[in-house]
Amino acid sequence: MMREYHHKNIRLPAAAYIGQKAYFITLCSANRRKVFTDPKSCNYLLQLLKDESAVRGFAIPAYCLMPDHLHLLAHGLQESSDLLSFVKSFRLKSSRAYARNSGNTLWEKKFFDHILRSPISLESVAWYIWMNPIRAGLSKSVGEYPFAGPFPDAESFRKQPEKIWEPDWKRGPLGL
Repeated sequence: MMREYHHKNIRLPAAAYIGQKAYFITLCSANRRKVFTDPKSCNYLLQLLKDESAVRGFAIPAYCLMPDHLHLLAHGLQESSDLLSFVKSFRLKSSRAYARNSGNTLWEKKFFDHILRSPISLESVAWYIWMNPIRAGLSKSVGEYPFAGPFPDAESFRKQPEKIWEPDWKRGPLGL
């Protein structure tokens, strides 16, 4: 007897990902392999992220490329900005380049997203992202880790907020 496997759809309806909205995104490498350690590869991936975000109508106020995952804060700039299309295009282009060089799969099949709504401040989410290398012991201060940024001149982003946001899965059941 043949078993059928179905992957649970973890996404909201596609329309929820279109427009001038802000999102916290985490993409993990396949099997959480530490593939993002070579500076040349990391810089290539971050340049691809910058290029794809510009083409797809997204600003990236914060990102951090850790050895086995990528966090980013993405903000749609247009009513037609489509997060799912942006992430799909970025993953596809980066995966093809990686597979050509290594023969391996780059990303896990799914990614984590959180649509950010008031009263969540984008500054607190950016600081959560920028502090990731510190929490992992890869750097001692914000701005030191080479694959995190950008660190804008905006005063609101320069000063660490009193309370730094955490994704739901970090807070446990019911967000506690």
